[in-house]
Amino acid sequence: MRIQAVLFDMDGTLLDTAKDFYDIVQRMRADHGLPPLCDEADFRQHISRGAQTMVAYALEMPLDHPELDAQRIDFLARYDQQYAQLTEPFPGVLDLLARLEKAGIRWGVATNKPLRFAQPIMEHLQLATRSAVLLCPEHVANSKPAPDMLLAACEQLQLDPRQVVYVGDDQRDIDAGRAANMHTVAVRYGYNPREDNPANWGADAVIECINELEPLLAAQCFC
Repeated sequence: MRIQAVLFDMDGTLLDTAKDFYDIVQRMRADHGLPPLCDEADFRQHISRGAQTMVAYALEMPLDHPELDAQRIDFLARYDQQYAQLTEPFPGVLDLLARLEKAGIRWGVATNKPLRFAQPIMEHLQLATRSAVLLCPEHVANSKPAPDMLLAACEQLQLDPRQVVYVGDDQRDIDAGRAANMHTVAVRYGYNPREDNPANWGADAVIECINELEPLLAAQCFC
């Protein structure tokens, strides 16, 4: 079957959201009398594990700290006010999306990011009307690594999962794609920890940058 659509994870795959997160936790550290973080690259490794892990790392709290949940709520409240000030597509993404559209290949997003953040970010970056689907945890019973949102996306697109490629930067993305019987591509440039090698996730392909995706699609390497 020919590939008819490409679905992307959002944070760490389609969009570089880390700078907004990093700016917020720097201000939280200042409010707690802590010095600024000096290693954004190290912070990025914690993003894919969610707000609680980011805050625990940034405020130097163990995951069982009694005040951590309150700090997580504060972080999300701040993010409500700053969800896309510094966020931007990764290099090459906009050009790739334009070429997919020109080739008649639809694209969309399936993300564990809550809809209240994902939708306005897509709108802010003028991607909402171009995306064929946007699936978030609110749309399904189970988030990734369950295949629910990927299968829901295929249903909306009226495509067989074998006609779709899912691209992500986390083991959960690849697990979800495989469980949905999709073709999968893992990216190395995302937010996965340094010790977590995408080559070990079982993806059909691993790419260093988003520009490497198009040749795979053009060659129909997934057929």
